[in-house]
Amino acid sequence: MTKPLRFGIVAGEKSGDLLGADLIKALRLHYPAAEFFGVGGPAMLALGCESLVPMERLSVMGFVEPLGRLPELLRLKRNLQDAYIQTPPAAFIGIDSPDFNLRLETRLREHHIKTVHYVSPSVWAYRAKRIVKIKQAVDLMLTLFPFETGIYHQHEIAVVCVGHPLADQIGFEDTRAADRAKLGLAGTDNVIALLPGSRGSEIKRLGPIFLAAAVEALQRFPELKYIIPVAGAEARIQINNLLHSSGILGSDQFQLVDDSHAAMSAANLVVMASGTATLEAMLLRRPMIVCYKLAAISYAIASRLVKIPYVALPNLLAGKQLVPELMQYDLTVEALGNEINSFLKAIETGDENQQQLLQEFDEIHRGLRMDASASAASAIKELLETH
Repeated sequence: MTKPLRFGIVAGEKSGDLLGADLIKALRLHYPAAEFFGVGGPAMLALGCESLVPMERLSVMGFVEPLGRLPELLRLKRNLQDAYIQTPPAAFIGIDSPDFNLRLETRLREHHIKTVHYVSPSVWAYRAKRIVKIKQAVDLMLTLFPFETGIYHQHEIAVVCVGHPLADQIGFEDTRAADRAKLGLAGTDNVIALLPGSRGSEIKRLGPIFLAAAVEALQRFPELKYIIPVAGAEARIQINNLLHSSGILGSDQFQLVDDSHAAMSAANLVVMASGTATLEAMLLRRPMIVCYKLAAISYAIASRLVKIPYVALPNLLAGKQLVPELMQYDLTVEALGNEINSFLKAIETGDENQQQLLQEFDEIHRGLRMDASASAASAIKELLETH
């Protein structure tokens, strides 16, 4: 009896867990009995993936923040490495989390285990010298965006752009009315969604600025309603504390919700932290203001390294500024309030630029629809069969 193929797989973030779950489903269309073991979250676990440690142990970000967790992360890498070398998988798939996964992939490849990295590190933005280490680490790079493939072709690294799964999952029909009904909002309400991020550190840095700007906008537009999605109990407590300290806890113009997708869909405008959620807002064709603040030391390092003019994904994909970006020291209550005010005035006057913006969002959406998970699974299958 033929043993089922076993794949090593490691995801360190919620977004990676979702990508991993969809990839597991797609790979099982080629290999129905395939088994998966490594690190995964709830979506991957629900499909039978064996997670050797909780995914949250890998969830660190920034340049400095991971240092405090370094001994634990090194121990985890070593344990996974030993497990894969003792029981070699057909291939190892590292999903995002490049600082962790690329190091692991390098060691596994030295032991002749095929390695795949799913989601390109931002070598096109900074740390371009990392491309040499990537070439040592991976047999195949799977990118989400077309603009990411050039540097891999240049360095003769096997690469396939598979598109973004969100572009496959989100349709072209507008669900605003249904999502407003779900959240108890009227069709005529003027709604702004506030998304200060899902991590505690993000909420701490962005939340007070978002709320202060929101309160200021109410002075000019008193009919505004705000919806704030929360990712779990801790975030809910943290945001409730911010609402309390801002003197607006209990206001019927501020509503906490559990569904970030519905919140963005229901909104006229989304004020949000930079990240994957900006892509989701773009695919929903919602105007947005993109904000971010890093820890001071991380920003000092990043500002020296980053070589791109934009940070927000819609702007990167368009190659020009489609949506406002307020980063680090430019992100103030006044600056954010001015951007909100400009948007609301443009809506009042029927600004044609808004229609042009939504058309550009639509064109980018169509370009990213590539049946990502199926394309990724096919590329991995080809790797297994030709190498």
